[in-house]
Amino acid sequence: MNVFVSRLIPEAGISKMEEAGIKVTVWKEDRPLTSEELIHHVQQHDALLCMNREKIDKAFLNACPHLKVIALYSVGYDSMDVAEATRLGIPMSNTPDVLSDATADIAFTLLLAVSRKAFFHHRRILNDEWDFFRPTANLGIELKNKTLGIFGLGRIGLEMAKRCRGAYNMQVIYHNRNRNQEAEKEIDARYVSFDELLEQSDVLSLHTALTPETKDRFTLNEFRKMRSKAIFINTARGAIHREEDLLKAILDGIIWGAGLDVTNPEPMSPDSPLLRLPSVCVTPHIGSATEEARTGMALVAAENIIAGLRGERLPNVIDPSVYDK
Repeated sequence: MNVFVSRLIPEAGISKMEEAGIKVTVWKEDRPLTSEELIHHVQQHDALLCMNREKIDKAFLNACPHLKVIALYSVGYDSMDVAEATRLGIPMSNTPDVLSDATADIAFTLLLAVSRKAFFHHRRILNDEWDFFRPTANLGIELKNKTLGIFGLGRIGLEMAKRCRGAYNMQVIYHNRNRNQEAEKEIDARYVSFDELLEQSDVLSLHTALTPETKDRFTLNEFRKMRSKAIFINTARGAIHREEDLLKAILDGIIWGAGLDVTNPEPMSPDSPLLRLPSVCVTPHIGSATEEARTGMALVAAENIIAGLRGERLPNVIDPSVYDK
């Protein structure tokens, strides 16, 4: 049995598959595969370990119906045609849990950076603008005892809430499709309607999956319902917010600032006006970029590949109904 890996991943994952007797082929060029290249390589392999950025659509899946398993090196799978894979009997998996802490850390980092305009002040040093002391210029805002709103209180959202509650005694409100009663007990989180979430949050942090329901969920209409000193944080998926509307909301003083690890479009253009606003901090989708998280993801993906090639149920199968085929 053999597997094609579409990017260079931590050695721990490669070794785990090789120790299980699997032949591993890794795409090592520093560029993404074209759709045609991906199909060509995968047609010669029994399994695929790939990124969420790869185009695993209906055309790809029907060109590679022989696959025994597709393991994603990510939690999100919004770019994958899971329904078509299930129809063809190809189980797909992701890597939940292992990057919750790392992603929550980035959300918390962005919150702190935005609240103190940290990226803006760093640019002042680079531009040789650290000069005369102005007591009222470019002030930040404090977070203690403020209200944190979570849109999508799952594993990552819960870790973000724990950090904010522990460090700043922030009250936690949230909105999900379903109540998270475990989180309500653990951190005294309070479930609210979506409009209440917008109206009551001093900080609104997004931790939901990208779905047809959440795409473009945050537009100018939603920003207008938020507090004028509110901070908007998105470490989930860029397509959940409409970027031109976010820009207008900050420029017009509708909300105070934003911290983004995901952008819309992605990658963000270096000419984006958002990058030059004092109360905006942007990082290039580095939520899982720690040695521990990326190694953990590699090991989980490897475990899914091994199970799939052995004909076993995937530990992290995305659509369990694939086994009804």
